[in-house]
Amino acid sequence: MKTKLVVLFILFVMGLQAQDKKAYQLFDKNGKKVSYTKLLKASLQTQVVLFGEYHNNSVAHWLQLELTKDVAAQTKVVLGAEMIEADNQKQLNQYLKGEIDQIKLDSTARLWKNHPTDYKPLVDFAKENNFDFIATNIPRRYASMVSKKGFEVLETLSSEEKSWIAPQPIPYDASLPGYVEMMKMMGDHTSPNMPKAQASKDATMAYFINRNLKTNSVFIHYNGTFHSDNFDGINWYLKTYNSSIEIITIATVEQKDITKLEKENCNKANFILVIDEDVTKTY
Repeated sequence: MKTKLVVLFILFVMGLQAQDKKAYQLFDKNGKKVSYTKLLKASLQTQVVLFGEYHNNSVAHWLQLELTKDVAAQTKVVLGAEMIEADNQKQLNQYLKGEIDQIKLDSTARLWKNHPTDYKPLVDFAKENNFDFIATNIPRRYASMVSKKGFEVLETLSSEEKSWIAPQPIPYDASLPGYVEMMKMMGDHTSPNMPKAQASKDATMAYFINRNLKTNSVFIHYNGTFHSDNFDGINWYLKTYNSSIEIITIATVEQKDITKLEKENCNKANFILVIDEDVTKTY
């Protein structure tokens, strides 16, 4: 009788586990499962958190907001994002101060189409708590110019336009994994200037992050995961501009099985956020 009860209990527990569907799992760079608590602790002990996202992944956006709230509950923060370009900082500041409303911000800044669902909650959190929110990205028209004519074209810009971009000449290493991968992906349809356009974004984001660091605070930056995967991109430029800076990176990947990290996703970041590939997309 006792044996039968034990067997029934085991089957009951297994049944509960089978019903316990998780949307995500965190891993360290070596593929070991880690807890959210460990991620939070690491975020509180660094100067910069680069949170790499898939732009349309609802779980990634949810966790960005949750991590931001939890870090802000224990220390000062500065927030920043790829999704708002540097020449829109004035309008963003006006919104944060309550000088313009969302409708005015929408009409004066080049907000992404998923801003209302995915980035507005982060901006509004900054607004409600009087946190700085930095528009870190190069205006896209200048990145487009670089993709066609190289870094040299930036020298033709006015002083005001140059103030929205990392200082020239922009350092560049074509052998960084992200830029090499971009060249491979584009194949015959690319030129050496394509990864330079990406680098102009990475450099500008790093420049504005570094320029807006505050003592005893954490800068949390939201960017496409490709911009900080493999510890290059923004991470590389931050180290170039400030060799002593402390950074942790978070990469986002999607897998069918989230219980173990696929080999090709190891070493992408300090923490890898693995999300079920069936999770709802925001667009």
